Amino acid sequence: MGFRIFPVLGYTFNMKTSQETAVIVIPTYNEAGSIGEMIDHLCTKTFPSLNKKWDMKILVVDGNSPDGTSKVVFEKTKKYKNVFLLTETSKDGIGAAYLKGFKYALEKLAADYLFEFDGDFQHPPETIPLMLDAMDEGYDYVIGSRKIKGGSNPKGWGFKRLFFSEAGGMTARFILFFPFKNFFKVTDPTTGLKVTRVKGFADKLNLDFSHLYTKSFGYKLQLLFETLKMGARFKEVPLVFNVRNAGESKIEPQTAKDILLVAIKIRWFDDFTQKFLKFGIIGGFGFVVNVVGAKFFKSVLITPDSNISLLNGVCNALASELAIISNFTFNNIWTFSNEKITSPGALLTKFLTFNFSSLITGIVIPSVVIAVLTSMFGDYLFLYQVIAIFGLTIPLNWMVYNTIIWKKK
Repeated sequence: MGFRIFPVLGYTFNMKTSQETAVIVIPTYNEAGSIGEMIDHLCTKTFPSLNKKWDMKILVVDGNSPDGTSKVVFEKTKKYKNVFLLTETSKDGIGAAYLKGFKYALEKLAADYLFEFDGDFQHPPETIPLMLDAMDEGYDYVIGSRKIKGGSNPKGWGFKRLFFSEAGGMTARFILFFPFKNFFKVTDPTTGLKVTRVKGFADKLNLDFSHLYTKSFGYKLQLLFETLKMGARFKEVPLVFNVRNAGESKIEPQTAKDILLVAIKIRWFDDFTQKFLKFGIIGGFGFVVNVVGAKFFKSVLITPDSNISLLNGVCNALASELAIISNFTFNNIWTFSNEKITSPGALLTKFLTFNFSSLITGIVIPSVVIAVLTSMFGDYLFLYQVIAIFGLTIPLNWMVYNTIIWKKK
């Protein structure tokens, strides 16, 4: 929200106005033929139709276009007081252009909301009121989707373009979000039409574009993933994506490859993924400790009069406890290093809890499941072990570790 200064009896004080500032950030390159018309349309048709609570501004971030795009925009800044021009000194890609624009909008334009928008009418201006209505409803992050009812791809697209758009979007969606709830919520991860609430979200984004995994089209996946990870309340509105009729396309020949690589990098370097990989490595090491430990105890304890069934059970129990100690120690040091338990009292309490949960999730539950499956379908022990371990033990352990043992501080 903006502020006004009011003089009262020789003094001044700041009073927050009721208006909220939404800045439409439009990156351009060689779009002299369309950007002027877009600015006129927004300022004379779209903005006047909005609720008076909205203070709408346009920020064009031009990549030093040789066709005179910046000159067209500069002339519009004279005509409209809410139009601003930021000319890049170096062309660092569309993702960098947006982040430069965001930073300028936050520091110079007092933005409360930030739009990502195309200046070539591929994004219909008529979608802006729908997105602002959604923000008024309390959402923090709203995107235009071509995949939901009312949205569509351009009818002029050929089969190849349509195939890469659909296949690329679904692949990126799967890599980024499966099997979590956002996989079902985000239908169009490669869309370029978005609006983000500044407070608590855009103001927490890393606006240094050097952290982006790409200079190309895949930047939008990274901003989407980072914003949703902050816990933004999310909504999609229908996007009727239009055919470009002027300007230079931002889509590059290697776009599909770029999107795939960026999606993989985002998921791979995400702290959740890294933590889960560590969890798996330590679990594998614990399995080795269990196997080797059981053999060791058996070699030490066996006698000519030993009851082998009982001996195997005892040795496995002792080795399992070694594996539990190993898992607890290394998970505390490595996997959950940010939530590491250091207090002696807490260590003892958490270790006992860890032991109990390992007994329940690693022995009791899978044993019962294996017994039930055997009685229903016959003796397929290895198959049942795989189902029990990967379908129950690992997910349950992961849940217990995150929510009870190493709950985030």
